[in-house]
Amino acid sequence: MPELPEVEVTRLSLADRIAGATIQSVRMGKPLRWPLGLQPERLVGRTVSRVRRRGKYLLLDLDEGLLLLHLGMSGSLSFADFQPAAGAHDHFDLNTSRGVLRLSDPRRFGAVVYAAAEDSAEAVKLLGRLGVEPLTEAFDLASFHAGLKRRNAPVKQVLLAGDLVVGVGNIYASEALFLAGIRPTMRASGISRPRAEKLRIAVRDVLARAVAKGGSTLRDFSNADGQAGYFQLEAMVYDRAGQPCRVCGTGVKSIRQGQRATYFCPHCQKS
Repeated sequence: MPELPEVEVTRLSLADRIAGATIQSVRMGKPLRWPLGLQPERLVGRTVSRVRRRGKYLLLDLDEGLLLLHLGMSGSLSFADFQPAAGAHDHFDLNTSRGVLRLSDPRRFGAVVYAAAEDSAEAVKLLGRLGVEPLTEAFDLASFHAGLKRRNAPVKQVLLAGDLVVGVGNIYASEALFLAGIRPTMRASGISRPRAEKLRIAVRDVLARAVAKGGSTLRDFSNADGQAGYFQLEAMVYDRAGQPCRVCGTGVKSIRQGQRATYFCPHCQKS
């Protein structure tokens, strides 16, 4: 599933190229997770002013309204001067004066939703409960630690929930907890302020490095230029069950949490 770094890498790969483009036509394929919210032809003639990110959503600001794009479990965006004929998994084409933006998604959990404004009901429904952005100054120790203290769930589940800090998906939660020396099963409310600071720094470090590496390509992720990511090649614990820890040599363990695989080192992450 594309996580925050992959979405940010996608944004960076197309933002400058599509900014200022005029929408010329829209092609809709099979229905996605949610309806577009207006007739596609009503987008024709509007201009893309910029591309932002909020959590795992890409926001295409238009001169009138905005489009919210989500990649779902297996979606990807590509932007090119021309696109080949749409295949079975190509569900949305935004034809513009600067190229064609295509959403491809084999499982159709992705979405493209129109909203009149970011504070409109459609946008608030999708964005309103998202936590703080981890790569901004708003992700401060006081707020983060206070949020952890209010939750009795395992800390990895709290990170994944997205209402405290947004965009820390399964790969990066495992990696951040390893760097902070915190076991994924530890109750969030039991984490001290100094350890919360280690975790906050680890989250920022892991996500920033993942963006710099182009994200993680475990299956089919690529950015809008078709380029894969390489962060997974330097993962410390994720997807390394049974392999020696890169720090201490102890075998990496894997458990299930909330139907997701969690990876940790039982020596480096004792509690």
